[in-house]
Amino acid sequence: MKITKSNLFITLFFSCALSTFAQETSGSPWPKSTNINQPWTRWWWMGSAVDKPNLKKSLTDFYKAGIGGVEITPIYGVKGEENNFIDYLSPKWMEMLDYTIHIADSLHMQVDMVLGTGWPYGGSHVTLPHAASKLIVEKYPVKKNETFNKNITLSNSKEKVPADLLYVVAYASDGTYINLTDQLKKNKVNAKDKGIEGNHVALPDISEPNKLNWKAGKKDYTIYAVFSGKTGQEVKRAAPGGKGYTLDHYSKEALNAYVVPFNTAFKGREGKIRAIFNDSFEVYGTDFTPNFFEEFKALRGYDLKKELPLLLNETDNEISNRIRSDYRQTIGDLLLNKFDLSWTAWAHSKNFKTKLQAHGSPGNLIDLYASADIPECETFGSMPFDIPGFRREKEDIREGDADPVMLKFSSSAAHISGKNLVSSETFTWLREHFKTALSQCKPEVEDLMLNGVNHVFLHGSTYSPERAAWPGWQFYASVNFNANNAIWEDAPALFSYISNCQSLLQQGKPDNEILLYWPIFDTWDKYQKGNLFFQFKIHSLSEWLYDTSFYDTTRSLIKKGYGVDFISDNFIADAKVVNGKIMLPGGSFKSLIIPSCKKMPLTTLQKLIELKKAGGSIIFEGLPESVPGFNDYKKQEEKLQNFLATNKDLIQPASDVFKALENAHLYPETLVDTGLKYTRRAIDGEKIYYLVNHTPKTIDTFIPLQIGNKEVVIFDPLTRDYGNAVVTKNATTTLVKIKIAPGQSYFLKTENTASQKKWNYYEPSADAIALKGNWKITFDKGGPELPASATVSHLESWTKLSPQAGAFSGSATYSLEFDKPNTKADQWSLNLGDVRESAKVWLNDEFIGTAWSVPYQLNVTKLKSGKNKLKIQVTNLSANRIRDKELKGEEWKIFYEINMVDKDYKKFDAKKWEPMPSGLLGPVTITPLKEQN
Repeated sequence: MKITKSNLFITLFFSCALSTFAQETSGSPWPKSTNINQPWTRWWWMGSAVDKPNLKKSLTDFYKAGIGGVEITPIYGVKGEENNFIDYLSPKWMEMLDYTIHIADSLHMQVDMVLGTGWPYGGSHVTLPHAASKLIVEKYPVKKNETFNKNITLSNSKEKVPADLLYVVAYASDGTYINLTDQLKKNKVNAKDKGIEGNHVALPDISEPNKLNWKAGKKDYTIYAVFSGKTGQEVKRAAPGGKGYTLDHYSKEALNAYVVPFNTAFKGREGKIRAIFNDSFEVYGTDFTPNFFEEFKALRGYDLKKELPLLLNETDNEISNRIRSDYRQTIGDLLLNKFDLSWTAWAHSKNFKTKLQAHGSPGNLIDLYASADIPECETFGSMPFDIPGFRREKEDIREGDADPVMLKFSSSAAHISGKNLVSSETFTWLREHFKTALSQCKPEVEDLMLNGVNHVFLHGSTYSPERAAWPGWQFYASVNFNANNAIWEDAPALFSYISNCQSLLQQGKPDNEILLYWPIFDTWDKYQKGNLFFQFKIHSLSEWLYDTSFYDTTRSLIKKGYGVDFISDNFIADAKVVNGKIMLPGGSFKSLIIPSCKKMPLTTLQKLIELKKAGGSIIFEGLPESVPGFNDYKKQEEKLQNFLATNKDLIQPASDVFKALENAHLYPETLVDTGLKYTRRAIDGEKIYYLVNHTPKTIDTFIPLQIGNKEVVIFDPLTRDYGNAVVTKNATTTLVKIKIAPGQSYFLKTENTASQKKWNYYEPSADAIALKGNWKITFDKGGPELPASATVSHLESWTKLSPQAGAFSGSATYSLEFDKPNTKADQWSLNLGDVRESAKVWLNDEFIGTAWSVPYQLNVTKLKSGKNKLKIQVTNLSANRIRDKELKGEEWKIFYEINMVDKDYKKFDAKKWEPMPSGLLGPVTITPLKEQN
């Protein structure tokens, strides 16, 4: 890669921020917290109706809660606020941006933003020549000796936007090809003269119907008229000043025109924004760009116009599929080279980074993710977990798309390209509106971090001014992490957990030892219903990921305990072998596995053999049968088969991939046999393990680490506790004593000599003791009104206390006095039982901690003799209050465009809900613990 000033800036930033294992000044081994460690949030600006006092308040709320940065996305507005709308990039809008950056800087936060409004990229300044395009072909049969004398026009009345006729070609049944384009007669007229009006932009001159006068001769022909059409798609959820056509994502010229207003807007603001964001590829049906045929010939080596009948053939046959594969590959190449890489280069020229969601793109996801400084994945919906007490009610969820294999595309791209940060759009539609609990967030974000994410973005937070009545302004698809949501009361505990995890997950480098080749050509080569435009979407994994050898091999390797990253043909081309390891820009790997695949470029196979001969561990599960594509493929296929035959002794397929890995001295982390999930990083010759228990059972045993003769420090990211573990060492492995309950997680860091206080292991010395008596309940804050205080002897949902309590969302304090049990204990475990939904706990007026996730338990150092006073402030969800509001007929859904929908994208209606259990449901118990020797 050519070193430029912008590249150097990025490199120095990551090196300075992330390469050392910085410690707190107190001497704690925990890394020093920074805003990069903290979660960030996507910040919806509705109508961009923002003002300085409310911007400051919102940012201050974020800062106090533990959010490290914001990603500004302007969207549609709120009804009744029209006078406060601010047009995107107007002087007033830029003034609000400058103020946001100023306040964020004062709070040691950072700011990202979208290069547009809503999504995808587009807007009012996108002219038709640079709008998203599609291929349109009209066919005309011509009998032999017949004269064709017609105007070449589009017969499809659905095409609202004029299409540009590019070529007219004739094909005979015997394969004869005649280019008739030069025989067209054209007459330019102005669009307005034709009565055509643009929706948001002025239309250029267009052609009158092109007339062709041509005699067929002695053969039957079919004339193909090739048009460059426009999808007509406009920006989704656009903000004021941002409406207009979606941009052509395959054209550097379109991108250069698109950034013109941003060049002006950002002049003097270089480096003020941390990163520019580009959301998932939701540019629909765009299978073309006006100069596609010229780009295709340069990239694929043949004239596509000659093969149109085969390309557009609606049958599943080899030749047509090969041409379609070339077409799809070309779309991916244009997206990567003309748009994404150019976009990153442009951002670097402004001292900005880039953050990209590549999923949904019609190209190689690995290369596309890697084109940005920060690859970003996303989760959508809810995933199942076997943790006792973890609630996932069917009526409140939509099935999730967070497949671990899918998540690894973004992190793999970062790992092999040397990008330390991997971000995620997190918690989108995790539950129904107002029904997401903090406890339900924890395992979801853990699965992201286990698969390489270390820079979490919440989805999301809606800017809502103080003048807005509760529940404030709401985005239709987010959990809505802001002060209007009841869960905000204890959200800092979730954010702290994420920050603690990321402070370790951003250290050193990822430590996956195995590369796995993604054979994308096997997907591109399929018929795919004849569609030229094929998207690799997270919502349709069954179309391209499931039931592939690549997917099955990935899952089997992970299940066995191996760390895996994916690699593309482009990255294989740049790989080298040094001292037996496969070297990539992101680091070294010990082995590269090729899953069974049908198609592989000859250049890729040749490079694999080159790496193998240089001493690299290249393991084939199967051998390719042919090369992809159409151009000269018979000769290329023959070369591939000859190459395989010549090197057959080097590339014998492995009947057992695990045996082959062992033969290469690569061993899995067998700790997974306990049911634990893990990810691993390397730093200064040491290892960092992140362990998570998503099983239904406590894991209490010695687990093996694949590193010999080490001491190990245990870190608890929930409490920031730490200490040296009990270990048993030998030359190849270190056994670590660990006790981890369902829903818990720990970090382990290896070291040569024990340098910390000892980790304390506890076990119950007697049965749990129920805390009984009269609980006094006092409602502290929330609405619509504070219910009357109550005293209860049996814990159950506070919704049963009164109608007012049934409608209440907020916080209530439970107080109880109890006698210290007559039992000896080194420590006590306080278990709150069923909590709806989070709780702050004080014992004898000393704050103990926040219980917000399963298991809802906290350790208590000591109890007083005699009476002890327990105070638990419980916060419920906002669901009951919104239900009450709708039952009263109070309207709050006052938003333009999509307004509010439920998780199934149907009309939102909270009136049909039952009240959600709230408060402390118990039973509350205390268990004496004794320290294990």
